[in-house]
Amino acid sequence: MNSNVKTENRIPVTFSIAMLLACAVIVSSAFADDQVRSETVKFADLNVTTPAGAEALYTRIHAAAKRVCPETEPLLRAAASACARKAEAQAIEKLGLPQLTAYYQMKSGKHTERFSASR
Repeated sequence: MNSNVKTENRIPVTFSIAMLLACAVIVSSAFADDQVRSETVKFADLNVTTPAGAEALYTRIHAAAKRVCPETEPLLRAAASACARKAEAQAIEKLGLPQLTAYYQMKSGKHTERFSASR
């Protein structure tokens, strides 16, 4: 009778260990591919000094950021979302276009503070 109790207690422990190992493998494989991804966003066809042009450029940058930071693994969605936000902020800061920056600040809720992204 005691042997049955010990066997039943091992199942949850074994399952927990297996889940931890699976998570470790997923995270390590995600970080093993640390190549920098990039995508060129063209906007010569836009008048970025207008609100409509800035909005169109923001939409393109936002879409490109999501493509370079894909959300394929459910466990890594938060990291992919943070990656996309950082890529978006860096692109907008690098361009330095006042109308685009204002639109980004309005969309992100950062109305008064200057945004910054580490490189």
